[in-house]
Amino acid sequence: MKLDSTISAVITGGASGLGAASARLLASHGVKVAIFDLNEDLGEALAKELGGVFCKVNVTSSEEADAAFAKARAANGQERILLNCAGVGGSVKTVSRDKQTGEIKEYPLDNFERIIQVNLIGTFRCITKSAAGMVTLPPLPCGDRGVIINTASVAAEDGQIGQAAYTASKAGIVGMTLTVARDLSGEAIRVNTILPGIFDTPLLQRASEAVKAGLAAQVPFPKRLGVPEEYAHLAHAMITNGYFNGEDVRLDGAIRMAPR
Repeated sequence: MKLDSTISAVITGGASGLGAASARLLASHGVKVAIFDLNEDLGEALAKELGGVFCKVNVTSSEEADAAFAKARAANGQERILLNCAGVGGSVKTVSRDKQTGEIKEYPLDNFERIIQVNLIGTFRCITKSAAGMVTLPPLPCGDRGVIINTASVAAEDGQIGQAAYTASKAGIVGMTLTVARDLSGEAIRVNTILPGIFDTPLLQRASEAVKAGLAAQVPFPKRLGVPEEYAHLAHAMITNGYFNGEDVRLDGAIRMAPR
């Protein structure tokens, strides 16, 4: 797919981090971008910077997603690119023991369900709604009708202690990538997933420099945290390389996560 002003894109979780870097890169090629996010301040500011549109949306709500897609399409036209970056984390052990009382605690299932709803079901919700719009478009000269990129995590393969829900949600994204790519192959829509390692995003901004240095030291090479622009460049490659389809690609400096 050639990127220019005739192409529009939707980026979920696009107000910061990986999504924001991707929005900036796409906009630099003339792509019309729509930022889906819950953070109005950051989202509106980025949309204004890029000449795009901001849509406040909780991806766990079909009604909010429908309204957001309608707003984005009214402003930019039907998107040919969907980049799913919206997600949440959390760390709770499957069973834990209170250090003082010895009380045994089960995993709070409402937390498990919340993470699955946002990361996995929210991703698929946006996929099916976006693809339903993409199929109404004629194929481009390259043959593509659209491209969908999802964001999983190396935790999908190397889940650490306390990451049962997060790992399950991200492994689900990895698991459905090829199936969805096959589902949409007859409609000329390609689907790929990126599995980022440890990236310097807002999720890590609260961590101390010592913690960040410790995380960076775990990366074989280069011994640093990933930067969002590196994620954006891989997304760009997946979009513009027409033979890139049905793949789950780690972007992690060769790290394999230890148990904790």
